[in-house]
Amino acid sequence: MLQHRFIERAKKHPEKIAIKDKAMGRDVSFSQALIASLILARRFKKMERGRIGIMLPTGSGGALAVVGALASGLTPVMINYSTGAAKNCRYAQSQCDFRTIITAKALLERVGCEEVPGMVFMEDIMPNLSQFEKILAFIKSKLPVGLLKRITGSHDLDKPAVILFTSGSEKDPKVVQLTQRNILSNIDSFSDMMDIYEMDHLLAVLPYFHVFGLTINLWTPLCLGMTAIAYANPLDFKIIAKLIKEEKPQLLVGTPLFLEGYARQSQPGDFASVELAVSGADKCPESLRQLYREKHSLEIFEGYGTTETSPVISVNPREENRPGSIGIPIPGTEIRIENIDNGEDCAHGETGKIMVKGDGVMSGYLNDIEESHLRLKSGWYDTGDLGYLDEDGYLWHKGRLKRFVKIGGEMISLVNVEETMNSVTPEDVECCAVELPDAKRGSRIVGVTNKEIDEQEVVKKLSIELPNLALPKKYVIVEEFPYMGSGKTDFRTLTNIVREQEDSPHD
Repeated sequence: MLQHRFIERAKKHPEKIAIKDKAMGRDVSFSQALIASLILARRFKKMERGRIGIMLPTGSGGALAVVGALASGLTPVMINYSTGAAKNCRYAQSQCDFRTIITAKALLERVGCEEVPGMVFMEDIMPNLSQFEKILAFIKSKLPVGLLKRITGSHDLDKPAVILFTSGSEKDPKVVQLTQRNILSNIDSFSDMMDIYEMDHLLAVLPYFHVFGLTINLWTPLCLGMTAIAYANPLDFKIIAKLIKEEKPQLLVGTPLFLEGYARQSQPGDFASVELAVSGADKCPESLRQLYREKHSLEIFEGYGTTETSPVISVNPREENRPGSIGIPIPGTEIRIENIDNGEDCAHGETGKIMVKGDGVMSGYLNDIEESHLRLKSGWYDTGDLGYLDEDGYLWHKGRLKRFVKIGGEMISLVNVEETMNSVTPEDVECCAVELPDAKRGSRIVGVTNKEIDEQEVVKKLSIELPNLALPKKYVIVEEFPYMGSGKTDFRTLTNIVREQEDSPHD
């Protein structure tokens, strides 16, 4: 069990720093983390039965609340505060049948979120602890490991360890329940394959409400006895680049957007401590690899995963990186490519749906039999992504099925259109392709950029690279692209912005 692995580490290395909380200016040792999580476990047990909401930023408070929830036998429900926090709280409460949400006044202030009924603030819990609570937790922390494990949550690996929500970049978020087995198998397989056991410090800036942050930034260091250098806002590029230089993490894991931000704010030599840089959650552009090679002599290892697979499905091995691919399956995970039309297995090099099986795959969406049935068949999870396996078993991502449009009977990849737009526009221009309905053709493609471009020049270059059907029929400017908390573009919101621009009367 995740909390039991943490307990083993805490008993073995009590004085070691578990979390360097840079936003709060606080170092928390493993023994302090153990005592604090035992205090919270006792408190949480009195508040809820079954599930408890957690909406806290990356740092010691958020990590200890998650451990405390599991130690009290509750399932933490992780709530996204990056966009529409209050709405997300109510959505989580209605979907998952709980009331209490552990959060912080400072966070509500920062994100402009109103107070929602059921919220309990960390600022109210911690200063009001009685002497009895502190002494009791201290005594419990001194119990032998076996006994302490017995009183801190279930020993059933198929018990839920967390509830997360899919990003909702395409439609309403789905409720994903991941078990202890799902997350533990993912940590073990990723750690074995990438050989991170000798590493001691990890940069932890990804949000815990995102599976990438929860598994890699919260549970991996706690289970492996590493020090997590935690900072609450992954978009503070300048501060995080400074943290990498000063705190010297050996493991750097992030999304392309974040990794690029840190590199741009750094000087050569600042990332000298980094032994392994892993990119995930979005396609890693060649320009980012180039930036890390030239500035820091670092190779980026790209991986691939989904919320439903805890998250890692595949990653490029350290000794045989194949830039451009999303790697080979982690141990215990199988991948097959399914033909879209007939469901048969695709040959090497043939693009189809990416299907995944293994211990990391969820058992289904919470209270959604229909969606679970659509996405899970005989243990195989349909990722909704397209890709192919090459002859050496490396996986190549070709985009989301939902980000393909059918125009004139042809399947057009919006990702491909975006990448081509990026290659023919200046480096500081961000590009996206969105689909809008079209009465004649069914769909049409609109090119979106964040600043003015020379349209004629771009159209001329694109028509050399792309077939006529794939050329955007119109270009619009959206100065600030909307992003999910994970750093991915929020396509649903962006499409709505473009649609509103089209619908608004022009002067």
